[in-house]
Amino acid sequence: MSAPARRRAPRPGEALSAEDLATLEAGLAAGRRVTVYLREATPSLGLEAGASARVISVDGTTVTVSPKGIDDQLPYEADELRLSKDAPQPARKATKVAPRTAAARPTTRPAVVPPVEAPRSETPVPEKSAPEKSVATPVLAPETSVKPTARPARRTKAQPAPVSVTVTSGPDDQWTVTVSHGAKKLAKPSDVTADRVLRAIRELGDDVASAAVEDKIEAARAAAVERVEALSRELDEARRALDRLKNE
Repeated sequence: MSAPARRRAPRPGEALSAEDLATLEAGLAAGRRVTVYLREATPSLGLEAGASARVISVDGTTVTVSPKGIDDQLPYEADELRLSKDAPQPARKATKVAPRTAAARPTTRPAVVPPVEAPRSETPVPEKSAPEKSVATPVLAPETSVKPTARPARRTKAQPAPVSVTVTSGPDDQWTVTVSHGAKKLAKPSDVTADRVLRAIRELGDDVASAAVEDKIEAARAAAVERVEALSRELDEARRALDRLKNE
């Protein structure tokens, strides 16, 4: 069995830094659309390297995105994303040249001693100069590069988005229920009656929520009673006016 492929570690400026993550969080907080790009392809999802993805949320170094063409939200690590579509060009390394040490030269010349006059029967012997010493040039060892340790393959299974159920009260004792999957609403708000809302809230066992719903329903009930009384008075007046017209 062959070993899993090793992913190349990002170069400086190629992956999201801590400053980049802070910029993304600020953009989301301001309500702007924030976009990042994939460093490497994901063949199982049909995503190529450099594919754009809209940022949904940032949690530490984990960035949840919605890639273009994928109707889902996927978590990625910061070193798997970058801000630009194209990868930055690697900087050229300067070639180091080993310095050469010139051979040492003698700083002084051998002294020349004038010949001493001697009897003609003897021949003067010339002095020999000291031989020059050579200095070896040092050889520098070549630089060795250390390969980065391969990280384990990223899980392609996406985490499910959170589901939220919102109950909203409107005018005239109208109540609606909205269901959302992440940032996407699954359907239009549906109307529900006040008694069903009160039963559902009481089943949850939340005293604060139950009290808020009961106050809202009680206020709507009081307004309805006042409305009925006002209509009853108007009806009585209309009947008396009709009786007067019949007697005339």
